[in-house]
Amino acid sequence: MIKKVQEEVCINPRKIYATGFSMGGGMTNHVACNMADVYAAVAPAAMDLNKTNSASCNPVRPIPIIMFRGTQDIVCKYGGGLSGYNDGLDFLGAEANFSFWAQKNGCTDNPTTNSNGCKEYSKCNGDVKVVLCVDKNAGGNGNGHDQGNASIGWPFLKQFELK
Repeated sequence: MIKKVQEEVCINPRKIYATGFSMGGGMTNHVACNMADVYAAVAPAAMDLNKTNSASCNPVRPIPIIMFRGTQDIVCKYGGGLSGYNDGLDFLGAEANFSFWAQKNGCTDNPTTNSNGCKEYSKCNGDVKVVLCVDKNAGGNGNGHDQGNASIGWPFLKQFELK
């Protein structure tokens, strides 16, 4: 898809970002694991890595990630576990996904609360950040299966580019 877009329009290949909601958020986590050499930063919403896919996640570089999650999500439960649809998907959960990406990115600090009210690791390899925005900062109605908050997500994404 990226190659096709590059054939049609002029884009900066160092500033390609991925975002997605629900299963698109799962895809976004997946490309962070497998295409960190293509995407400068990612912003998944309402979906974490599942336990099976996280075991094979091996990004080629630290990748900035901002996640949007609701504590009352019945599809991808905040605390992790099986999805609400009897489909066999067993998710890490928002906090575990946050910690997972902090570990993958070599973050050495404890998370703090940033100016948007989101949790953030900021001392990570490659000067990346790992951010988790929850409930009122997650978009939509703020606590369910919500699409994310573009007014927080876009400023985060656009500050990063591939080196």
